[in-house]
Amino acid sequence: MKNYFYALFAAFLASCSGQNKADFIVFNATIYTVDSTFSKATALAVKDGKFALVGDSATVFSQYTVDSVINAEGKALYPGLYDAHAHFYGLGQMLDQADLVDTQSAEEVVERLKKYQAAHPDRVWIIGRGWDQNDWAVKKFPTKEILDKAFPNNPVYLTRIDGHAAWVNSKALQLGKITAATKVEGGAIPLHNGQPTGILVDNAMRLARTANPQPTPEETKNILLKAQEVCFSYGLTNVGDAGLSPELIDIIDDLQKKGQLKIRLYPMVSISQENVDKMLKKGVYVTDRLNVRSFKIYADGALGSRGACLLQPYADAPETTGFLLMSPSELENYIKQIANSDFQANTHCIGDSANRLMLNLYTKYLKGKNDRRWRIEHAQIVDAADVPTFGNFNILPSVQPTHATSDMYWAGERLGKAREKNGYAFQALFQQNGKITFGTDFPVEAVSPFYTFHSAVYRQDAKGFPSGGYQMEGALSREQTLRGMTIWAAYGNFEENKLGSIEVGKAADFIILEKDLMTAPAAQLRDIKVWKTFVGGEKVFEQK
Repeated sequence: MKNYFYALFAAFLASCSGQNKADFIVFNATIYTVDSTFSKATALAVKDGKFALVGDSATVFSQYTVDSVINAEGKALYPGLYDAHAHFYGLGQMLDQADLVDTQSAEEVVERLKKYQAAHPDRVWIIGRGWDQNDWAVKKFPTKEILDKAFPNNPVYLTRIDGHAAWVNSKALQLGKITAATKVEGGAIPLHNGQPTGILVDNAMRLARTANPQPTPEETKNILLKAQEVCFSYGLTNVGDAGLSPELIDIIDDLQKKGQLKIRLYPMVSISQENVDKMLKKGVYVTDRLNVRSFKIYADGALGSRGACLLQPYADAPETTGFLLMSPSELENYIKQIANSDFQANTHCIGDSANRLMLNLYTKYLKGKNDRRWRIEHAQIVDAADVPTFGNFNILPSVQPTHATSDMYWAGERLGKAREKNGYAFQALFQQNGKITFGTDFPVEAVSPFYTFHSAVYRQDAKGFPSGGYQMEGALSREQTLRGMTIWAAYGNFEENKLGSIEVGKAADFIILEKDLMTAPAAQLRDIKVWKTFVGGEKVFEQK
């Protein structure tokens, strides 16, 4: 209370002296600027949506007059958080689908679907996401029969937690014209007794997905706004959406220009020759809140569905090494076109074979040190011999720490213990360029960036397992992790000169938390709540 009255008195004195007018001042805060020296401050002034001054209360109040002040009550204040790799539109879609996360059996999935259908009786398609057979007592892919029995007349399409496999019923197979004779490159349609089982892996998913009804323009708008609301509540002010169509990006641009969509977005354009031709003709497109300058390429699938492309066979399925989603020649064709443009290449690589292939393709066209900031998304299983390539060619690892703490229960079974040591090696990857960017890959993982922080530093799940942390040689410090969620993520988006830290002249994107990320005990990190979120100096979220 004493500090509050001091601030008001200082503001009055400054007003009498005719000093500069700010939009508002935040004082009595523990401010982590995340600048080059990782300095701290206690007050800041915002003017015209930018940081005008950062320092102590006496200095800030002596320089600026204000009509509005925010007493942070000693709470921690940080730059707005980035999620460098997520699926913003996919999150909005999932909010309107059946939630299958943490289901413990196929039977529980069916029960949730029945409740969903009862709540949405007008829906023809029953669509859900989040199941993971690795969480079940029987760790095998489910089959269509249980869905056929429960929903004989409705097509059912259920996306696996990683987004790289779908579980469908016979009705959906019929609408997608999927039979035992259907062939698909870069995917799989498992058969049993000569018939599709109801599981579709990677590119095979498209066959049933194209039969799904597409959202209307109004539904698309609501999907985006719902996703924004969730992100702001977690302190996310900037999200990289890993794979969108140019048409959807245009809708986002329109909503942002109308002031309805306030979040900053870094959409990666989904790779296709049509999209490449369209975007290379249009060129890099940047507004205040939209930054379109990259393509999202998929090299392989996911480890959980055994679609990740490995150098050696899976330890628990020696008949397969996974697969690429495109041929090496197709991948090189895209990389060559992007290399001759101003666009960034961001490639999904999970398995060590996919990582090696794309790193080699990158090096062929990057030709040594550069400032192209091409990224390997996930960089999940990287052979130790390939790690130095990141540093030699300035390739940026874009990783998701919660993947490590989600996969750790079964990764050793998939990979074998020796190869598992090459997985989730974030510290080794960071050492190559002194930068690493963090994301969640939501809705594959939870939206919360505080799960990311906890997983990166302590390499444990929500229950503190394992007690000593999982492969702790891959862990990062709290400061490194915060930088990976702010200024280094901004660097990965070519935005470090205007975003990512609290410095004069940068956009006033910041958050105030109930507890301090830098000092809170490990057991409290995942439960930290956001008090306020600001984008461009505008308050977009406040805890109720």
